[in-house]
Amino acid sequence: MSDAVEPKVAFDRHLVLEQLGGWRGMVDATLPTIAFVVANSLAGLRAGIWTALGAAVLVFGLRLARRQSVQQGVSGLFAVAVAVAIAWRTGEARDFFTLGLIRNAGIGVVLLGSVLIRRPLVGVVAEFLSPSHLGAMASHSLPSLRGLRAARRAPAPAVAADDDGTGRPPDAAPERHWRDDPRLLRAYSWLTVLWASVFLLRAGLTWFYYRRDDVEMLGAVSVALGLPVTAVQLVITLWVVSRLHRHRTDPAA
Repeated sequence: MSDAVEPKVAFDRHLVLEQLGGWRGMVDATLPTIAFVVANSLAGLRAGIWTALGAAVLVFGLRLARRQSVQQGVSGLFAVAVAVAIAWRTGEARDFFTLGLIRNAGIGVVLLGSVLIRRPLVGVVAEFLSPSHLGAMASHSLPSLRGLRAARRAPAPAVAADDDGTGRPPDAAPERHWRDDPRLLRAYSWLTVLWASVFLLRAGLTWFYYRRDDVEMLGAVSVALGLPVTAVQLVITLWVVSRLHRHRTDPAA
């Protein structure tokens, strides 16, 4: 058996971006909204509804053709279907944005709440998506039944020179949980506040133009505060998280 020590895996921001759907996935998500606003302004609500549905189906088909994960395509298609169903039911084009308004407000409140209880969701997601997240949570994990059975069958270990007199070698110190590291907790909290602020800003502006029944501005807010701002947030978040993980895996950092 080789005694070589396996190196720790650093945070891979490209892998995380791919798991989140990539830049193309974010572009695809804006197409139904743009299609709805343009078609509604040119030919009315009915045309907007069918055009948005067509764009969502097209995006889903393109993901299938590119052999990409269809999970985001299905969720996007479902969201558009709910949005157009609400608009169809009420006969108001502005109600196409009701689901987005509720979603943005809800996510923003949940994100802020996670910071208040010292469980910033950006940290939870980043630690889960990073390749080294199992090591980061080792101190809070429980042994599996398989591991317990293997331990019972294994021969008793030899007494170490520096043991505590019980015949067992001293336990290795578990890796520090990220919530117990002030630097990680502080950084993840600020990142979570950043994301919450943008979600709440979207919700506030959407509500403002919803009350004014300005469908064009509702679409502009959805698109302008959608992909461009999300791209900037994602770049900042991935950069900060990658630096945090380099600090964590490099003792000299």
